[in-house]
Amino acid sequence: MTRKSTERVGQQDSNVPSNMDNAADFLDLRSVNVARGERIVLHDVNLHIRAGEHVAIMGPNGCGKSSLILTMTCQIYPIVQPEMHVRIFGRERWDLTQLRKHFGVVGSDLPGERTAVTTGLDAVIAGFFSASTLWPNLHVTEEMRTRAAEALERIEAAHLSSQLVGTMSAGEKRRIVIARALVHRPKQLLLDEPSNALDLAAQRELRETLRRLAQEGTGLVLVTHHLGDILPEIERIILMRDGRIVGDGPREELLTEARLSVLFRTPVRIGHDEQWLHSW
Repeated sequence: MTRKSTERVGQQDSNVPSNMDNAADFLDLRSVNVARGERIVLHDVNLHIRAGEHVAIMGPNGCGKSSLILTMTCQIYPIVQPEMHVRIFGRERWDLTQLRKHFGVVGSDLPGERTAVTTGLDAVIAGFFSASTLWPNLHVTEEMRTRAAEALERIEAAHLSSQLVGTMSAGEKRRIVIARALVHRPKQLLLDEPSNALDLAAQRELRETLRRLAQEGTGLVLVTHHLGDILPEIERIILMRDGRIVGDGPREELLTEARLSVLFRTPVRIGHDEQWLHSW
């Protein structure tokens, strides 16, 4: 997959239907290598994720987790090689504005300095435009307002609609980030270290919110290095180190003290609390 313009990856194939509701796969990567600057950050990545599947990607800082998410969302691109293959929701070529309607991305921060003086509802509506606030030139439809309100209701955050984002706690802001990612009603959510900078109460609220979304059928691809972030609904674990996938399988096989000690190059102990894990 190569960039053809700032807004388009290739051209859509005329014989591929625009409705992707029946696509069985979210992602299919084969022999993918990615460079950032002069450095190769992903090496020979082979990865298949079904639409609606719940997956956690784990590894130490700098292992390539975030670069893999950026590759999934076409924010960075693989090195073009004959054996390289990339399919997202069944297609090799996408109009990026259309692709971004099929998944939501949840990071740690909201975009732009204007977000702080924007209400929660308007910040969620601005997600339709990938904007920090509702600028005067943006045309907001009644459907957008309805869907933004529905997204806030879905994560039990309707009470944040009229509150300024700048007055919210870190946990409340994270709910706004999730609601922005949900406005397109995506099949898959990609979450990059979503619990960073949250206190214990906010982490618990976040995990309960993600569990509800998973149980409702939204697929989750969760990037983390915290065992506590791995929801009981996540049954598949992908381990990364030095830009490579070094493990891919059921959680009970990969989330062991021996495997994680090797992965993080330090002794790891694992505790169990009902369906949850924690480490030290």
